[in-house]
Amino acid sequence: MGEMQDYIARLEGAERELVERIRARAVELVPDATEGMSYGMPALRYRDSPLLSVMSAKDHIGLYPFSPTVVSAVEGELEGYSWSKGTIRFTAEHPLPDALVDLIVELRRDEIDAAKQR
Repeated sequence: MGEMQDYIARLEGAERELVERIRARAVELVPDATEGMSYGMPALRYRDSPLLSVMSAKDHIGLYPFSPTVVSAVEGELEGYSWSKGTIRFTAEHPLPDALVDLIVELRRDEIDAAKQR
């Protein structure tokens, strides 16, 4: 296993299922993603850059796309969620829609690809 899967294995119940579902969707969309650490968090990495982290906190789950640009790009889809330039917060009772997770992952992947082509 890797850092993210080890982290997920320590979670319980609905949070564990949700965090694992997001990890699995990201890996499906970006098969070259590898597990590692970014900014002290277990994360998926792509082309040596942080792609995504999902972490459980006391009152929410945080999705970290490591990109204020990506968060800004989906800002219109975040009504009803708490967010800042670096994280999107949600709960197991009010999860992010799969289509939104997919969009975030794809936008971040494309951002990394564009940066690596310079």
